[in-house]
Amino acid sequence: MKVKKGDLVRVISGKDKGKEGKVLRVMPKLNKIIVENVNIVKKHQRPTQQLREGGIIEQPAPIYANKVMVVCPNCGKPTRVGYRVLEEGKKVRVCRKCNEIIDKV
Repeated sequence: MKVKKGDLVRVISGKDKGKEGKVLRVMPKLNKIIVENVNIVKKHQRPTQQLREGGIIEQPAPIYANKVMVVCPNCGKPTRVGYRVLEEGKKVRVCRKCNEIIDKV
């Protein structure tokens, strides 16, 4: 997947189009991700003895990874992701707009 945990992404389609958030969890086998403050659903939670009280809680639900674009930390625009191999042999993600490295090296 071209999206990793901790990336800043912008939603490009669906009911939350235009929202930005940080990726909290990546599920590559399902091609889904969980983004903070995006696709918020209400869950009816039964009270448990040790952990938490009951009630209606709001939590983010997974969305398809192809509905988001990575926001480049250098140019600040949503962009497609390319790859480049550095001299030391490390493969890094690259912004297709400004051609700068997205990954922290």
